[in-house]
Amino acid sequence: MEDHKNQFILILAGYLDEMEEFLRINPGMPSRFPIQVEFPDYTVDQLMQIANLMIKEREYVFHPQTELKLRQYINHEQMNGEELFSNARLVRNLIERAMRHQAVRLLEQEQPPSRQELMTLKPCDLRTDKKR
Repeated sequence: MEDHKNQFILILAGYLDEMEEFLRINPGMPSRFPIQVEFPDYTVDQLMQIANLMIKEREYVFHPQTELKLRQYINHEQMNGEELFSNARLVRNLIERAMRHQAVRLLEQEQPPSRQELMTLKPCDLRTDKKR
């Protein structure tokens, strides 16, 4: 790293406490990473924008009650999740899990789903109980 320090940039990213611990492991580490930037967590509104972008990219839509349920859950987790709150990763995981649950729900229907049903994530698809 020292021999090529002007030829590349190395960015380390992580949660504040874990990054501080990482830099304390070796006394030479802080001098190798002299610039540290801390970014605040996303707001609930920003996380909802991320969620909407994610589902739009995949050509899904939220049922209005699903969007409300997601907003309430993100708000709850941000307020009560302490260090376990994983920001946009939480949103991505919830949406990916909702898509899987929606697929299973539609497979269990007796009649073939409509195009709208294929595209819509309902509140029952959004599982916030920490189970897969």
